[in-house]
Amino acid sequence: MEAVLKHSRQRDAIKNLLKDVACHPSAEWIYENVKKDFPKISLATVYRNLNLLCDTGEAVRIDVGDGTVRYDGYVKNHYHFLCSKCRRVIDVSEDEISHINSEIEKNHGVSVERHSIVFFGKCNECKK
Repeated sequence: MEAVLKHSRQRDAIKNLLKDVACHPSAEWIYENVKKDFPKISLATVYRNLNLLCDTGEAVRIDVGDGTVRYDGYVKNHYHFLCSKCRRVIDVSEDEISHINSEIEKNHGVSVERHSIVFFGKCNECKK
């Protein structure tokens, strides 16, 4: 029997904030912004709720490979590009690299269920 999650105004605020921002914020950034409406919220509560949102598929955890974790409220299949200079995370659509799953399945005889991809390089602003 599955446990039923108790409703949480703090979790709703974190989820809504993630959906309303175009950036891919860190837990600390989320904490600083959510505590404006919930002054007594702790960073541990933010982390706990982010983990729960990610576990239930309501948010995406992005490990950018340097110990920094970012979060995304856009949960449809897509990928990310991390600028190695300014550290900005940019969404990359699934259509841009949709051939990868079929190539892996064909070449290795496997069935891809999910994956996480982060591209690294310099964004347009940092290339100038």
